[in-house]
Amino acid sequence: MELIQDVMDPAINMAPVRHLSNAEKAAVIVRLLVSEGAVPRLTGLSQRQQERLVERMATLAHVDRPTLAAIAQEFAQSLDNVGLIFPRDMAGALDLMETHLSEDARTRLRDRAEAEGPPDPWRRLAAMEPDRLAPLVTRESAEICAILLAKLPVSKAAALLADLPADRAHIVAHAVSVTGAVDPATIARVGDQLLAELDAQPSPSFGGNPADRVGAILNAATADTRDRVLDGLDSRDAGFAGDVRRAIFTFEHIPRRLESKDVPKAMRGVDPETTILALAAAIQAAPVAVEFLLENMSKRMAEQLREDAEARGTVRGPEGEAAMAEVVAAIRSLADAGEIRLIAPEED
Repeated sequence: MELIQDVMDPAINMAPVRHLSNAEKAAVIVRLLVSEGAVPRLTGLSQRQQERLVERMATLAHVDRPTLAAIAQEFAQSLDNVGLIFPRDMAGALDLMETHLSEDARTRLRDRAEAEGPPDPWRRLAAMEPDRLAPLVTRESAEICAILLAKLPVSKAAALLADLPADRAHIVAHAVSVTGAVDPATIARVGDQLLAELDAQPSPSFGGNPADRVGAILNAATADTRDRVLDGLDSRDAGFAGDVRRAIFTFEHIPRRLESKDVPKAMRGVDPETTILALAAAIQAAPVAVEFLLENMSKRMAEQLREDAEARGTVRGPEGEAAMAEVVAAIRSLADAGEIRLIAPEED
């Protein structure tokens, strides 16, 4: 305010002043502040507003003292009339209050803020599969890769890092150590750049490789259908049939694909009645898998489930297969979410 008051010389208040638009007046005030070393913070303005401000500065050339004094006086009066300034959108209000809100409230409000304003590029990048992001970590600089890994969920960042050659992984991992010094504006620009690169590339019509897709389909098929399809594939393309077999994950594969420590977590995601039905069906169809699951639960839970499954009696046909498929689906869901890691299928 002292700087503004110095410009407002009463001796020149009555002189004719040049008419300027509001955008040009803003440019004059900013130029005045910069000339006196009082650098204003302009990062809160949108990119377009910042560009317009610089464009107006480039066209003004010079402003006489009477005009400068009038603009300064108008600006000072505007400041005097302001009591409080509130954010103009949900995102700004959330930034102001974020540390005072619960985690659930922050999450819900952040979703609303993104729906009202420009989408967050990092939200979209974090939702992508590692295979889609993999080209970025192979061709971008280590610093850009480090920012990407730091902004992704830990499970996806780990998957991307694991697929890098050892020498490249070391460089990128070390670069993560300096990401804390990167300012938010730079991180936002990096996110926009990476997202633009991926959007410019055509997305594949189908995700994953063909063997995985066929394997996923056969996972949900009945055992008879699965056997018939595999027999047919063997006669047409034995190599592809082998890839499909390795991609198939059924109830009987559980002991070979699921870590024993993950059994309790996997079974918590299945409805108890479905678990009993699946175990009852698998006592005949996949007894090794039944024993593997029960041995890696608490003793009390295992005894109760065994009693309930045996009391249910023999379960065959679609009902039992559907229950076993639901157990496998729960395991695959945890693996896809990065909460557990499945053991890779053995090569034939």
